[in-house]
Amino acid sequence: MAEHDTTLTISAHGLSRAFGTQTVVNAINLELRRGEVLGFLGPNGAGKTTTMQMLTGNLAPSSGSISICGIDLLDHPVAAKAKIGYLPETPPLYRDLKVDEYLVLAARLHRVPKAGQRDAVDSAKHRCGLNDVGGKLIGALSKGFQQRVGIAQAIVHGPDVVILDEPTVGLDPNQIREIRSLIRELGGKHSVILSTHILPEVEAVCDRVQIMHHGNLVYSDSITALQQFHGSRTLLLGLRRPPPVQELAAVPGIATVEPVSETLFSIQSVADHDPTDTLTRLAAEKNWGLYQLNPAQASIEDVFANLTRHEENT
Repeated sequence: MAEHDTTLTISAHGLSRAFGTQTVVNAINLELRRGEVLGFLGPNGAGKTTTMQMLTGNLAPSSGSISICGIDLLDHPVAAKAKIGYLPETPPLYRDLKVDEYLVLAARLHRVPKAGQRDAVDSAKHRCGLNDVGGKLIGALSKGFQQRVGIAQAIVHGPDVVILDEPTVGLDPNQIREIRSLIRELGGKHSVILSTHILPEVEAVCDRVQIMHHGNLVYSDSITALQQFHGSRTLLLGLRRPPPVQELAAVPGIATVEPVSETLFSIQSVADHDPTDTLTRLAAEKNWGLYQLNPAQASIEDVFANLTRHEENT
């Protein structure tokens, strides 16, 4: 048997789930490493929540395998689930309990030894900014603080993996910033999966992103690579003494030219052609005064729209 890679906290292969004749998640692969925040991105109905439910052992896959810190989730569910902290889209809160009462209950359910329960609760409260509300009823807290309580119950037992499903839905901008800061802090000690359809959330807190659409994984890479992926065929060309746009458009390998300003142009290249060398040579030969030539950086919104629109049309 091959030795387990200790940096790998989640390894899922060929993960599928069907309800009747409808396949909701189709043979996806997912890996998560220690200290990494993975953004799990997709529109509503993409299959994100179903995937989260399978990864946490709340829903059995139709096919595929899931390993949590080297433990097979299907063969040894209790041991594997002990490594996971989970905040579902609707936090599992008891509104008539005080925060301290609820977190002690969560620690007990996560099998934290009795002697260590108070320290575990105090640590989770401190990390989630709940020190001043331990004696308050959960139902009396703002939604932002309720989300913090939900995250606290997910980390009270010190799990290796924390899975957060839409943790900022319904929060105001200040609450969103606070929760994002907390997620970044969690990424220092845990592996985190952040499932969301809010695109700026991924750019704000994640190291890597996987995009789902119609149950399929359509992209998996770092945030930087994602931006470059969309921008790879778009160049920003700056010329102090530019020629007419028609002359630029006639350069081999260029599909379109759009003026951004009098001296800056957005160049769309032909597929599988890179006009960079040709543009550099021509700029020197014709004294265009080249001062900028680099790939355009796309926003994650641009990339997401590009990928999901492509999937719709295939």
